[in-house]
Amino acid sequence: MKDIDTTHFGYQKVNCEEKTERVGEVFHSVARKYDLMNDLMSFGIHRLWKRFTLELSGVRYGHKVLDLAGGTGDLSIKFTRCVGSEGLVVLCDINSSMLEVGRDRILDKGYSSQVEFIQANAERLPFADGYFDCITIGFGLRNVTRMEKALQEMQRVLKPGGRVLILEFSKPRYAWLNKMYDRYSFSVLPRLGRWIARDEHSYRYLAESIRMHPDQNRLKHLMESCGFRRCHYYNLTGGIVAVHRGFKLA
Repeated sequence: MKDIDTTHFGYQKVNCEEKTERVGEVFHSVARKYDLMNDLMSFGIHRLWKRFTLELSGVRYGHKVLDLAGGTGDLSIKFTRCVGSEGLVVLCDINSSMLEVGRDRILDKGYSSQVEFIQANAERLPFADGYFDCITIGFGLRNVTRMEKALQEMQRVLKPGGRVLILEFSKPRYAWLNKMYDRYSFSVLPRLGRWIARDEHSYRYLAESIRMHPDQNRLKHLMESCGFRRCHYYNLTGGIVAVHRGFKLA
């Protein structure tokens, strides 16, 4: 009998197809309140994390950028100002509800001529080899079912000399901060989810998924095993969040 391919959905062990479906349900549920919840959960600090990611990107006029798991378009909007009229930003997300919110937001801001919207799985990207100058994935990698496969796909569609940036929750550097962060994640976040998004369970999953995500060094090694070079990570807010950067060498 063939073994069933399994992974984690929060603290639960599930088969891979079930995780993909259940993560989809989470983001269909929270899409309309996602931006508001981000502001509340991080006290607005997520904007600084994304600004730092932008600074590390090296994106310039005329570049092509893939904003993977781009959701409501925060990073996509920032990148449009860098690539200019000759560049391209592709906002890509597997979840139709998140993509719809991002598309509406970008259309409202008048950036539609510089942005393409693609619904796709990070494990099977519909782009040619070596197409993008930069790829970012912000708070999305831990929700991917097969993380290694997604990283390999990013490496494939990146140009030689291009860079990938992974902005993700990580492991706090200090024991006292880790303890406070656990208390906040499992006591406050689900309540915020219940009061604001009317969905406590999705935000409990998000807290659990952060704990199951590889820590800084494990993710760095995983990136290297998938072909990225000169990999480095930057701890933000005491390591609650980290930005990982890697390059595809010629």
